[in-house]
Order: sequence, then structure tokens, then C-alpha cells
Amino acid sequence: ALTLAARPADEDHAYGHTKSEYFSSGVEGALILVAALVIIVEAIPRLLHPQAIEQVGLGLAFSVAGAVINGVLAWFMLRAGKRLRSITLEADAHHLYADVFTTAGVLVGVLLVALTGWLILDPIIALLVALNVIWTGIRLLRQTGLGLLDTTLSKEDVKHIETVFESYRAQGILFHALRTRQAASRRFISFHVLVPGTWTVFKGHAMCEEIELTLRNALPETTVFTHLEPREDPASFADQGLDRDPLATPSIETSSAFQGRKTNEESLR
Repeated sequence: ALTLAARPADEDHAYGHTKSEYFSSGVEGALILVAALVIIVEAIPRLLHPQAIEQVGLGLAFSVAGAVINGVLAWFMLRAGKRLRSITLEADAHHLYADVFTTAGVLVGVLLVALTGWLILDPIIALLVALNVIWTGIRLLRQTGLGLLDTTLSKEDVKHIETVFESYRAQGILFHALRTRQAASRRFISFHVLVPGTWTVFKGHAMCEEIELTLRNALPETTVFTHLEPREDPASFADQGLDRDPLATPSIETSSAFQGRKTNEESLR
């Protein structure tokens, strides 16, 4: 999945291949839920009919050693996944953590039974571990679903965008129709830039290029789309919807958007 996601955009995939990571994370999330189901299926009979724990000895020691190694590896993978915004690495880390939690549950169950003699504690702890694993799987599947549905960028990222916008509003430039989405490691941002109608196309285009560059510097791995509009045209304020009708242009006298534009201009003076 990481290899496919790293491929550049091509003729058939104009926005790149980064979304392919969600297929990997979806499979990982499903496997985590299957692991939790297996734990539950094995724990319920022991809960109904408690049995003495068989000698584990060296096998448990190897399992604990493996859990420690997996735990360290998962920690590094999770950090790398968050830093690189790779849901595939995060999913692999959560899968390893599920194995760690399972082994930890077995170890705690064995120790408690050895200390108390209560055989029922072993399946109870196993069920608690299964619930934790289920929560991990559901959370991963939810994150995958949100990515496939083009969820908006995080509040922190949107705050960075608004900070950039604010620095240009002082120059009399307005913004609206902001849309953002996250595609695994890549961000996509689109918005309209409203400038004085007396500007030349060259000057307006240069300003859009400058704003796009500022955003890409603030948010790496970001693709920015801008649409240039004149502030004086009421139609510029009537096209913010996703499905807009270019012919439904209000008159200057009746346009509430135009009145809002006048208010914005007055506030800038």
C-alpha cells in the first residue's frame, strides 16, 4: 500500500494514489476485530466452565519477550505514522499493539490466578483485553471511513489556513468557499480569492500564486486550488455552494451577498 501510495499522479489518477493507504488500514482494522472475536470465543467457555491453567513455562517467557519487541516496534511505527501522516503505518502499529495487549492479558491472568487461585479471573481479563482490541479496530475502521469520505482537515490545519487568510485580509483581499480534505498523507485545499476588480489578471494571478505558496510552506504535502474573483461583482458572493448555478446571479440592488460585501469593504477601510 505504501509503495502504491507513493506513486505520483498520472493520467488516470490526477489526484495521486495516496488514498490507497485506506484499503490497507481497512484490512488491518478488520483483522484486529477478527483477533478480538477469537479471544472472545476462546474466553467464553472458560468463563462458563473455569479450568486450571496448564503449565506455560518457557512458552510464556518467549511470548512476553515477543510482546516487548512488538511493543517497541509498534511505538516507533506509530510515531512515524503520525509524523508522516501515514494511516498504513498507524494501522500496522495498532495491529502490533493488539498482539501486545493479548500477551499482556495472558500474563496478567496467569499471575492473578497463581496469586488468588480464582480461575475465573483468566477469562474475565481475556474479555477485557478483547474489548480494548475491539475499540482499537473500530477506531481504525472509523478513521479509514472518514478518509474515504473526504473528511475535512483537522482543526489545527484549518487554523493555519485561517492565519494565512488573515494576513492577506489586511491588504483588502477576501476569501470564501473554503473546502479541505485529507487523502492519507496529502492535503487538498480549495477556495476563492476576491480581489479589487481594477486589478489586472496578471496581478491577481500573481497574488493567488503567492497565497498558494504561503499555504504550502505552512502545510507541507498540500495541493492548493484557487479561483480568482472580483470583489465588486455580486456573482462572486453567490457561488459558494458545491453545486452552484452560474446563471442565478442576483442583482446589485437585491443581493444580500452584495450587501454583505459592502459591509466587508467598509470594515476594511
